[in-house]
Amino acid sequence: MARWEPDARGRLAVAALELYAERGYDRTTVADIAERAGVTERTFFRQFADKREALFDGSNALQNAVVQNIADASDGSPVDIAAEAIARAATMLDERRPYAQLRAQVIAANASLQERELLKMATLGTAAADALRARGVADPAATLAAETAVTVFKVGFEHWIAADLATPGIADSVRAALASLKSLTA
Repeated sequence: MARWEPDARGRLAVAALELYAERGYDRTTVADIAERAGVTERTFFRQFADKREALFDGSNALQNAVVQNIADASDGSPVDIAAEAIARAATMLDERRPYAQLRAQVIAANASLQERELLKMATLGTAAADALRARGVADPAATLAAETAVTVFKVGFEHWIAADLATPGIADSVRAALASLKSLTA
């Protein structure tokens, strides 16, 4: 084993993504990921519950930022507050567009990863709805606003990863998706 290097978690996430892209998710083992990252399998399992979670490493940080952004938001409609909270939180992805593009391809190629992605989006929607309720938004408005904002995020994200690198950041893509939704319902 090589000398200790910092950020084992980050190296494991990158190694997992690279291997899933090269070999496919099903043909990649935890041992393969650990070897590529220069750590032991034990270190892998200290960082991630399973090999799927290596692709979803930032989801908790995104969710926490969304909840905080909703709590800190000024007045507005529940949908606007939730969508803007997600747009602002998602800027953490701006510098990782190539990673996000490759990650989306890997997820699209595997049903169990698609399922995990849906679960993470559902969890984000629940957290956003809870944050809206904490602001005094009643149900069903809190749930509808949060789920709408998550859908707007998914559409904005898909546009952002499909666009070239010269296009604006993800927050602008999310805001454009919200504007498109509003034009449909006007």
